[in-house]
Amino acid sequence: MTLQYCGFIAILGEPNAGKSTLVNQIVGSKVSIVSPKVQTTRRRILGIAIRDDTQLILIDTPGIFAPSRQLEKAMVKTAYASSQEADCVVLLVDASRKKFEPSHGIIKKLGDRPLILVLNKVDLIDPAKLLKISADFAKYPQITDTFMISALTGDGVEDLTHHLCKKMPQGPWHYPEDQITDLPMRLWAAEITREQLVLQLRHELPYETYVETEKWEQFDNGSVKISQAIVVARETQKPIILGKKGQQIKKISMNARLEMEHLLGHPVHLLLFVKVTDNWMDKASIWHEAGIVSEG
Repeated sequence: MTLQYCGFIAILGEPNAGKSTLVNQIVGSKVSIVSPKVQTTRRRILGIAIRDDTQLILIDTPGIFAPSRQLEKAMVKTAYASSQEADCVVLLVDASRKKFEPSHGIIKKLGDRPLILVLNKVDLIDPAKLLKISADFAKYPQITDTFMISALTGDGVEDLTHHLCKKMPQGPWHYPEDQITDLPMRLWAAEITREQLVLQLRHELPYETYVETEKWEQFDNGSVKISQAIVVARETQKPIILGKKGQQIKKISMNARLEMEHLLGHPVHLLLFVKVTDNWMDKASIWHEAGIVSEG
């Protein structure tokens, strides 16, 4: 009988470091939503990848930053908690940034926890600068290995993946071979729509919304009918989501539907509406009910 290996890998880093892009690249399919805006990932999402006899369970975590609101504090707490349960921790750093103090702060917060340092977006910076950044992080004895990659193009990602496989403990796989995420379909569909909110709307409004899949109907021909509520925190935000003569919500719906159809491989009928839940970001019971952060 062939031996199997399986383990959890927590991917930590600042907002917009490229954590979700890296998870999607290793998995080979979209399991986490991606946008050029920070704080896109709110909940802990597992991406599941297989290489030969090894199953990698990648934990895509919310970006770590200095939080102010209770929801933000809960998201950062979720990220750090993921490192405690993982077999291996990856610190992903956007090498194209000018300042790295927040990433240094993450290392200090993790204490003696061994880390794999991954410098991302290396295709955007000068090699001499890259070596200096690597040297600055080398002072931490917790860093056992350093990789330089571009999560977007895939350069260097397979070398990192091969190394992660070697770090995994022997044991049976936790998930079926064809499963690529632990996210229920209802939450997955809500994330796809929320991605469009982040991409289509400006300023901070997308961060004061969440999407709830209220109904999911599967038909014999393979098509699915999905009804979702876009929840906002104030009544004044509702017309912004709708847009003039409903054009904004129609655009969000169309783009989300096309993305779902592409990923599901069958027709999707998507119905969106907007509802107001006053100051939902300050109500922990709503976060947990919406699956944004877990309790505890």
